[in-house]
Amino acid sequence: MRQLVLVGLLFSGWAASAAVAADPPASVTVLVAYHSATGHTEKMARGVAEGARSLPGTRVVLKRVGDVAADDLFSADALVVGSPVYWSNMSGEVKKFFDDWQLKFGVFPEFKMRNKVGAAFATGGQVSSGKEVTMLTILAAMLGNQMIVVSGGGAFGASATTEGDSPGIDDKELASARDLGQRVADGAWMVKRGQPR
Repeated sequence: MRQLVLVGLLFSGWAASAAVAADPPASVTVLVAYHSATGHTEKMARGVAEGARSLPGTRVVLKRVGDVAADDLFSADALVVGSPVYWSNMSGEVKKFFDDWQLKFGVFPEFKMRNKVGAAFATGGQVSSGKEVTMLTILAAMLGNQMIVVSGGGAFGASATTEGDSPGIDDKELASARDLGQRVADGAWMVKRGQPR
């Protein structure tokens, strides 16, 4: 009888843990952090946030990089960072945000951003103003932190041209931003369901 009770307890414990493991996550959080001096990058950030919100159960936190706290960063399942192009690179504010990961937030040595989904977007004045390089510098910072980077809307992320013959951020560029947000949220859901280590 004792063996039967023990087997019953083991089975019920296994069934309970299997039920917990089978339960889908209730939600994922996508943090969209950006710097914007003219409003263009903020407009793209809002498009990214809209795309991420289009997946049910996705919570989006939209903040300027200077307003992001450690808790925002570490509680997010995914991070999308946007920057205007400053001399073919991310803005100083965005660079400081990444520098703060260690200096202010204490990301290392545990790699607290490991296996979170990351992506980038950029706005620049001209067609060839360095948007790709800017996005690559953002993605390089994420890869250095062992994040899982994704793209969407473009090879490296989403981008918009804001000067010259451009009328500003158009519907196509906003659609690209929404696509990026949706892809990031979708990736965050996949990672959270699989819980990679």
